[in-house]
Amino acid sequence: MSILASLVKAYERLPDAPPFGYARTEVGYCVVLRPDGTIAFDPIDLRTDGGRRKTGPKKDLPTPLVQRTSGIRPNFLWDKTAYSLGVTAGNGNRTAKEHAEFVQFHKTVLADTADLGLVAFRNFVQRWQPAQFESAGWPDEIKDSNIIFALEGEHRDRFIHERDAARALWLDILLRDDATCATCLVSGNRERIARSHPPIKGVDKAQSSGAFIISFNDDAYESYGHEQGDNAPVSEASAFAYTTALNRFLGKDSGHRLQIGDASTVFWADGSGAETAETVFSVLFGADDQSVDETSEARKVGTVLEKIRMGLPLNEAAPDLAKGVRFYVLGLAPNAARLSIRFWMENDFGTLIRNYQRFLADMRIEPGPRDGDPPLWRYLIETAAQGKRENVPPNLAGEWMRAILSGTPYPLTLLSTILMRMRADKAGRTRDSLALRAAMMKAVLVRNFKMEKEAPVALDPENTNKGYLLGRLFAAYEHVQSAALGHNVNATIKDKFYGAASAQPRKVFAMLESGSANHLSKVGKQSPGYRVTLERMIGDIMGRMSPDDDPFPASLSSEQQALFGLGYYHQRSEFFKPRRNEPADTEEATR
Repeated sequence: MSILASLVKAYERLPDAPPFGYARTEVGYCVVLRPDGTIAFDPIDLRTDGGRRKTGPKKDLPTPLVQRTSGIRPNFLWDKTAYSLGVTAGNGNRTAKEHAEFVQFHKTVLADTADLGLVAFRNFVQRWQPAQFESAGWPDEIKDSNIIFALEGEHRDRFIHERDAARALWLDILLRDDATCATCLVSGNRERIARSHPPIKGVDKAQSSGAFIISFNDDAYESYGHEQGDNAPVSEASAFAYTTALNRFLGKDSGHRLQIGDASTVFWADGSGAETAETVFSVLFGADDQSVDETSEARKVGTVLEKIRMGLPLNEAAPDLAKGVRFYVLGLAPNAARLSIRFWMENDFGTLIRNYQRFLADMRIEPGPRDGDPPLWRYLIETAAQGKRENVPPNLAGEWMRAILSGTPYPLTLLSTILMRMRADKAGRTRDSLALRAAMMKAVLVRNFKMEKEAPVALDPENTNKGYLLGRLFAAYEHVQSAALGHNVNATIKDKFYGAASAQPRKVFAMLESGSANHLSKVGKQSPGYRVTLERMIGDIMGRMSPDDDPFPASLSSEQQALFGLGYYHQRSEFFKPRRNEPADTEEATR
């Protein structure tokens, strides 16, 4: 099923989907009118405290199918105060024109109405003068809010735009303009074709006024004499349905949204267990402090999550989800006035879970991160300069997410980015940082290069891969330095030489070996027995290198550099394991 067709189907399942020609919009105040169009009393403040600012309820309001951008286009029976009342908190350079257009539009479309509420509104636009706002003493906070209207005596029950006559008239207005009729690419029916599609809002860093998946706003994009939407015929009803569903999913509190790098990711399910599947997915992939509260969400499906993370097949973890639940994931990224499709996945939920479990197996490492199975955004931070979300490489997040969902090889840019960060950040900022990076390197080695034996989950003393052994040796030299000089050294060999040692071992390992001999001598003065232990460990690592091969090659490939990092992590972690009746190293435990 195509992206648009699946979104149209999702719109049909929305329990409170707005009807055709309406959009859910925040409103601030309601102005109550008498039948003669005069103001009954001061505007009703519909807003409630929402943290930093008061927020109004969202109502299904009549909304044109064409986006209002720089032009002047009034809304039907509601609008912001610049249009509806002729006042604004801004400079007001074109407020008079906006209000005049609002008045003229409604005088025209309401000229023949006999409905009591619509007549009251027509009387209002004919009588109202912007100067009345100040003379009435209304507060300035009303300015620039969205204003809706109601008739006196029924303002607690319905608004003017909700009257049957208003709904019928608005549908007539929508269908009044001439439009091309053709076969819709989504529904397959012959219908009125949308010239332009409603805007999509909520994509991170996209235009706040909205952006588009489908757009023909220049002659260069048109062909065969077709204009605008005729180049890709999608009916007005289908365009409205898919954009309404997508805008709903992109809402911050929709429960259908994750932020994966620069990709605003929405997901939805189709089937009897759709809601449970969506909750499972949101917790597994997006326990993100900006989008999902795992504490509350996980309670709903706690047992299912635990079984999935243990590796049980979905037909055992949740039999009702194993069959008949189709799952959809769409990643969108900003691209000027348009949106880029970072990834699109449609599959059975059971297949998706199997791919996720394979991802968990790829990422498994010991010792693991302190918080168990971290969400994807936590791994992505380790690919970013200074550990900032905004510095995650733009395409990497989407490519990695697509590989996880589809079970395909991971992007090789993931490995190169981690190697670069390992060199720049001296392997890792913290113990957990190093664990996450080591897990990502191992995952790429296992899935892309089939190195299950060379890239073990935990320390493998029998591993003879040169990159892995050199990483272990480097960690041993670092530990010898710490044993000799203490933990308060301004810069360890990791800080000075990790990048060179992992990429060009021949340049630094001879020097590190010489320095290690001096440090071992100092350790021997403090603890002769411990010196013997360290010398045996270093000798054992060196002894596993091929005697006929150069132990310190001039350079290492990217795969060998990844194994170097993995060996370094495993050996370094081994030093901080608590021995019998001994606590863990206090410095490492607090990092």
